[in-house]
Amino acid sequence: MASDPTRAQEHASRPLERLRRRADFAACYDRGKRHYSEHFLVFSLAGVLPDAKTRLGLSVSRKVGGAVTRNRIKRLLREFFRLHAGTLPQKTDVVAVVKRNTGCSGLDFAQVNAEMEPLLRRMARDGT
Repeated sequence: MASDPTRAQEHASRPLERLRRRADFAACYDRGKRHYSEHFLVFSLAGVLPDAKTRLGLSVSRKVGGAVTRNRIKRLLREFFRLHAGTLPQKTDVVAVVKRNTGCSGLDFAQVNAEMEPLLRRMARDGT
């Protein structure tokens, strides 16, 4: 069965670049606005570079769980941000930090979505 191109296009969004340098993460932590939920802490810093796209950084400590758990949480977060890329503020650096012991709760995509959507709305309301 061939993949349907219209179905892929309905989920297509502007590409999110990744935060990679420690200095970029540190700038978000120091100067960014904080938004938090039960399992996540999200930092957002608007207008860092005038020609930059929205960039995403993920921070999942070893305190969250083993490698399998950490990678699963990162996949869930990347998928959430991919699906909601159109609602993210333009030219903003976003860092999602997973809180300790989140891996013990057996997070699924529905829970990630339920916790992160209000955070995105707050980010949009605050202008970052």
